[in-house]
Amino acid sequence: MTKFGSLYPDLSTTTENLPPSYGPAQMKRHFSAEHPESLSKLLLARARRVLLVGPPGIGKSTLVKALAGSLHKAGRPVHCLAADPGMPAFGIPGAVNLGLWKQDAWEVVGRAAVCSLDAARFRLPLIEAAGDLASQVEGGTLLLDTPGVVRGVAGAELLISLAHRADVDLVMVLMREGQPLHLSQELQSLAAEVVAVEASASASRPGKGIRDRQRTRHWDDYLSHASEVEIDLSEVAILGTPPRQATEAWVGKQVAFLDGSLTVGMGEVVDMGEERLRILLPPDNRRTGVILVRDAVRDESGLLVTGKRFAESVVRYLPPSDLVPDDKLPQNTGPRPMVQTPSATAVLMNGVFGDPQLHLRLAHQRRSLLFDLGDGARLPARIAHQVSDVFISHTHMDHICGFLWLLRSRIGESERCRLYGPPGLATQIEHLINGIHWDRIADRGPRFEIAELHGEQLIRYNLQAGSAGIRPDGETVIENGIVLDEPGFRVRAVTLEHGIPVIAYAFEPVPQINVLEERLSERGLQPGPWLTRLKQLLIEQRLDESLSLPDGTSETIGALAAALTLTTPGSKIVYATDLADTPHNRDRLTQLAGQAHTLFCESPFMQKDAAQARRTGHLTTTACAEIANSAAVRHLIPFHFSRRYEGTSWQVYNEIAADCPHVVIPATSDSASRE
Repeated sequence: MTKFGSLYPDLSTTTENLPPSYGPAQMKRHFSAEHPESLSKLLLARARRVLLVGPPGIGKSTLVKALAGSLHKAGRPVHCLAADPGMPAFGIPGAVNLGLWKQDAWEVVGRAAVCSLDAARFRLPLIEAAGDLASQVEGGTLLLDTPGVVRGVAGAELLISLAHRADVDLVMVLMREGQPLHLSQELQSLAAEVVAVEASASASRPGKGIRDRQRTRHWDDYLSHASEVEIDLSEVAILGTPPRQATEAWVGKQVAFLDGSLTVGMGEVVDMGEERLRILLPPDNRRTGVILVRDAVRDESGLLVTGKRFAESVVRYLPPSDLVPDDKLPQNTGPRPMVQTPSATAVLMNGVFGDPQLHLRLAHQRRSLLFDLGDGARLPARIAHQVSDVFISHTHMDHICGFLWLLRSRIGESERCRLYGPPGLATQIEHLINGIHWDRIADRGPRFEIAELHGEQLIRYNLQAGSAGIRPDGETVIENGIVLDEPGFRVRAVTLEHGIPVIAYAFEPVPQINVLEERLSERGLQPGPWLTRLKQLLIEQRLDESLSLPDGTSETIGALAAALTLTTPGSKIVYATDLADTPHNRDRLTQLAGQAHTLFCESPFMQKDAAQARRTGHLTTTACAEIANSAAVRHLIPFHFSRRYEGTSWQVYNEIAADCPHVVIPATSDSASRE
């Protein structure tokens, strides 16, 4: 077995054995976390400001503690910035904590609230907090224990910005033999010295459940002597991302009191009433006129976790039976994800191992959209009659074989069903139809409109089962990839590569319009059909048009919208499968999926099978996670897993989760926690 040090020869003498992917030219020395004495000597040579970087569970906090003890014995003052708000080495979760080493432990001497456990999402506040605290340290050694975010845009920004704001002059990169060096270009750009540190063989990351419980225990200890204080909301400014319109969502929120940029108190909301908050606050904390709140919250089980936005959606597995009826089909296609937003409910019908088919049911309508046509046996025929549009990624067997189910189910249906897909789709659909004798159907054969995406054009065709030939129906120039544009939503498409053209789609609802009931009451207006009319005219942007009100008066749509409604962005759902890991594909999919509520993205192969992914034009778990991170999606649902991982899908989920904190993992199945 090759020793770790052989990967990092002393570059003062040679560089010929250093693999190009292993990074910056200034990484001239290597050390071992198992033997930190040599690192201590390096730090004792002069006052230093040190940043430790590495993936989660690689032993950064343990090494920091060992170095602090060694330096303290040598008479060197040692400070540490615990900059991982989700799992700080000491201090309060949801904050960046500054500690001074005293004897054998850290004494907290400063903190800056982030009110989030998600270092990637709120990296700018975290960077500012770390910079402010680092500026308070003079002389001695400052050790910066960073979050385990080492990939994508978030990892790059955290590394460069933390190093700059903390005036770091030494970077320790913790690694294991055989693993690639992440952020090598960013490390090379730093003015600081960079050294490699072989991680301890015993270092490991606890499971999510253990982390949640440890974090909660630290938070509970902090609040153990807290008492309730009442805050008049009319007298405070609220910063961050408060759930302003959902009073129930405040309960359990972590909050902080700010005095300028200083954090002078942190507590937890226990109740919210009209214009007031009741907050648990420790006795040594004080209140101010500025409150910070983000997404750290105590959940229903009492754990301090990252909360989801209130009442906006449901993202889970094993949907209810009215959406996925009980059947006698083999249950070997893996867990079936469901996403529910105010606009639609989307279900991956055949699970993460089965044929791709996403059923998107529009809210408050008897109407469905389908993305891909894998095996359709899990959808009842009544749904087929309510499918208005089908969006085909490409016509490999597992993505189109369900067309025969759709065709049979729609016999006798007079409404035309629209199909969208890559060039050649119309001819392929015609051939599928022509493989069947239609002599008993007459003019009751199902009707279809086919729209092929050719660059920036949609070329349309009409055909009907039992009627010979396809009939051209014109061409349409599209803008910004919009293939379907309706008053309530749009569907946008981009063409990707899989050896053949494939299409990824985004379902983009219009902004959600919520009527503020308290405003209606204040004006004495009764709810009724006029509100539906108000929303419709607002969606159509007919702001100057007048609307009659129940009290006999009338106002413009623009004035009513400003006075009575709250508009929030629609929850975008993106579907992408069967694409090669190329820069072109990554860029186009990242743009399509930007800020999406949910990205359904294929993840057929684990990183160990990357060669197979390249040969077949598919993504790996790492590529899937990095695309989701780059697009800043709120939820990632991976699917289209290779059958080789049946029974071990938890490994697939864990590999994705190591790079993307927003992956949705089923609570039941073999993917359950392996703590």
